[in-house]
Amino acid sequence: MRRFLDRLYYACGAVGAVFVGLIGVLMIGQSVLREFGVRTGAVNDVVAWFCAAASFFAMAHAFKHGDFVRVTLLLDSVPARARRALEIACLAVGSVAVGYLAWWANRFTYDSWQFHEVAQGLLPIPIWIPQASFAFGSVLLFIAVVDELVIVLRGGKPTFVVAVEQRHAQGDFSSDV
Repeated sequence: MRRFLDRLYYACGAVGAVFVGLIGVLMIGQSVLREFGVRTGAVNDVVAWFCAAASFFAMAHAFKHGDFVRVTLLLDSVPARARRALEIACLAVGSVAVGYLAWWANRFTYDSWQFHEVAQGLLPIPIWIPQASFAFGSVLLFIAVVDELVIVLRGGKPTFVVAVEQRHAQGDFSSDV
């Protein structure tokens, strides 16, 4: 199961990166086409949807690799036993919060599909299609947070802490800036 989840997080991070690349291609293409007088208004809608897709697909990967913003001032100043209790509490609260987000993101997307809601921009596509990245990404983030909670409950160190420690051991403090 560990191998499957790690590959899933990595794959979704890669999908998020592909969407970032596509955003760049679309924006450069739009700039070039404007110089030739080609109207490219619908590209703005697609870029907005791709921004959301890039963000939500990459969230679980970023969380697991220590790239989320964490305020560790308190955690760094308490003994290991208290730190573990605080990590469990934070991950439990995070699991509930992200679970709530995932529930409503999927409900929202389902409602858009059920009511045949169409995007109101220049590109009239069913809105559930771009919303699906929000729904899927939120579920994946929920799985990642629960995964970390299970790791800590079983006595392990959070994956995101290990990732940051490894970067620091290699002299990379770029994520701390």
